[in-house]
Amino acid sequence: MHILEKIIREKQKEVAFRKTQLPISQLEETPFFARECLSLSKQLLESPSGIIAEFKRKSPSESEINRSVEIEDVARGYEAAGASGMSVLTDSLFFGGDLTDLVAARQSASLPLLRKDFMIDEYQLYEAKAHGADVILLIAAVLSAQKIVDLTSLARHLGMEVLLEVHNETELKNSFTAGIQMLGVNNRNLKTFNVDIQTSIELAALAPEGVTLVSESGLKSPQDVITIRKAGYRGFLIGTHFMRHPDPGHTAGEFIKQLAV
Repeated sequence: MHILEKIIREKQKEVAFRKTQLPISQLEETPFFARECLSLSKQLLESPSGIIAEFKRKSPSESEINRSVEIEDVARGYEAAGASGMSVLTDSLFFGGDLTDLVAARQSASLPLLRKDFMIDEYQLYEAKAHGADVILLIAAVLSAQKIVDLTSLARHLGMEVLLEVHNETELKNSFTAGIQMLGVNNRNLKTFNVDIQTSIELAALAPEGVTLVSESGLKSPQDVITIRKAGYRGFLIGTHFMRHPDPGHTAGEFIKQLAV
């Protein structure tokens, strides 16, 4: 069993348990549920940086990354740095995150927020909305084409945007559906965890018209962003590179300044 299969197996158990603890009817009564979501896709098109700065404490590939910073400080730092949006890992077992991190980020910054998790069930979209997220991530590698259609439809109903993540041409052709605003190309092979930004460049030409392209994983320098931007990308999700530093917001600010040079 490779890591992705293990993650999904644990996620199925987690979601089943969470459903017993808090029904959708209560999630719909939370203060954030009534708020109008911010548009990350619009922000990416209008922002000079296109950086989606990520908060994560650990990952299966990096183990411990940074547990010494508070998400409130990081969220404010990313916003001050000029990030276009913020990605928040909410998976606990493998990434050290929590839904309360979304709430803290929402209360600390006005950036569009992406709930980054392994979304497999409609219940998780209600959770995301209730905790302040504007965007949900759908990973083609773990979802059927019909499930992507169903979750995309629900996201639209809830006023949220969708970032569909693919890793190869097959996933792109089999998974893209109407109503998806952003297509994320993950440069990391989820089975081997090898990273190659050439993946973004190769898949750009196959993307449907009108979708905002986002490159994910392995972006370590402003030059990486500049190179991929030439292929048509408007969004660049960067987490580990910022989070390795004691002050992720400051690091993001210095990175974004170099994009303007």
